[in-house]
Amino acid sequence: MSMERDVKMREEIRERLMQMRDPKYREFQVKLIPNIAPETVVGVRTPELRSYAKELQKRPETEAFLEDLPHAFFDENQLHAFVISGIRDYERCIREVRRFLPYVDNWATCDQMSPAVFRRHKKELLEEIRGWIASGETYTVRFGIGMLMQHYLDEDYDPAYPEMAAGVRSEEYYVNMMVAWYFATALAKQYDSVIPYLEEGRLPVWTHNKAIQKAVESYRITQEQKEYLRGLRRRKSEPSAGE
Repeated sequence: MSMERDVKMREEIRERLMQMRDPKYREFQVKLIPNIAPETVVGVRTPELRSYAKELQKRPETEAFLEDLPHAFFDENQLHAFVISGIRDYERCIREVRRFLPYVDNWATCDQMSPAVFRRHKKELLEEIRGWIASGETYTVRFGIGMLMQHYLDEDYDPAYPEMAAGVRSEEYYVNMMVAWYFATALAKQYDSVIPYLEEGRLPVWTHNKAIQKAVESYRITQEQKEYLRGLRRRKSEPSAGE
């Protein structure tokens, strides 16, 4: 009976996704996420996926969809991320995030999974983040850094937190880009605390320069700060601190 339920739910969701597909948007997505096989992209726009996720959150049988991993389509992964993001019980949400993260295989799904309930559980979440960042799995690490950026750069900021991102060493573009994004955002919100990471060359050169690029593009950075940051750019051959 459980298998029949799972198959029925899977078929219902795929049929709905096919009904919502937009061929032109699909072409755009395929170019935006090059590491995803084009045949797995249906092409459903994000607002429609979010709306459908809200419908599914009200149905108990949606549990069958969350358990049905791995999914065959990119859009199913996107939908899955949005369903998880709407779970209001923290413990259940964390269980679903843990179950889903090993199957996240692209930056879009990773970045669009942002559970609202995390805002009310900062202490517990921080321990999860430490584990995600230490996992060595590309999109799990990226997710952990993203959550650190989203939840711990304002009133919950601690000067020790940037060290978690700065300590990441990876050959993966999508990890390094998230580290750069983290420091660019940190410069906008905690400039005085974070600027030593760049002054002292504590990030790998590519990440260092990309963080400066993103910070300089930000409207939240003053012109004076931008000029100073431009002067901190490094040559590719220049070693990082500790290397």
